Amino acid sequence: MIPWLSDDDPLPPVERALDRPNGLLAAGGGLSVERLVSAYSQGCFPWYSPGEPVLWWSPDPRMVLFPHELHVPRSLERRLKRREFRFTVDAAFGDVIAACAEPRGDGGTWITPDMSAAYRRLHAAGHAHSIEAWQDDLLVGGLYGVGIGAVFFGESMFTRVPDASKAAFVTLVRAFVDWGIGLIDCQMSTEHLARFGAREIPRAEFMGRLMPLVAAAGPRAWRLDAHGG
Repeated sequence: MIPWLSDDDPLPPVERALDRPNGLLAAGGGLSVERLVSAYSQGCFPWYSPGEPVLWWSPDPRMVLFPHELHVPRSLERRLKRREFRFTVDAAFGDVIAACAEPRGDGGTWITPDMSAAYRRLHAAGHAHSIEAWQDDLLVGGLYGVGIGAVFFGESMFTRVPDASKAAFVTLVRAFVDWGIGLIDCQMSTEHLARFGAREIPRAEFMGRLMPLVAAAGPRAWRLDAHGG
């Protein structure tokens, strides 16, 4: 059994998360800015399907990418050097999350209208960020996530031309090295992110690394400068 949270109830410790389904911790509690910041800072994130209550997760193991361990496939590196894309940060957050929320091949999406509205509020409060890939004036790819202290919690990405979201991701991770971001939370294990150097670590190790990093000073400004492409 998992606890049902009211708006004021704290999340339980992540060690109480279920083994099956892996990481399910609690339900309910809403998606206020304060709740989301607190949840991410404690190693939890919301993920649920339309029609379900808000569900909170903290899986074990946890997929992470340390920015200095980034691996860039040669073909993508060549494409980046050709400067086919122009990159911006936080220039079109609403458009990025709307594109990420579009139905995928299976016709579904986990980014419900309530979820989208919550992350727009988080962006307005300075905690959620996006990177955009452009060709001319067309938005062709990007991703968004949550930045707290020296940690970035990745949420979703989209692409409209081959490699656009991958190029945006690599550009952002390289900027993170300069900005002092020490950890990217990828949440669930995927082969796609493993190709870029992401790997699984035990939840206990994740929490041990997370706590000092969320308390650290974050980037003074989310600006690409030399990484703009």
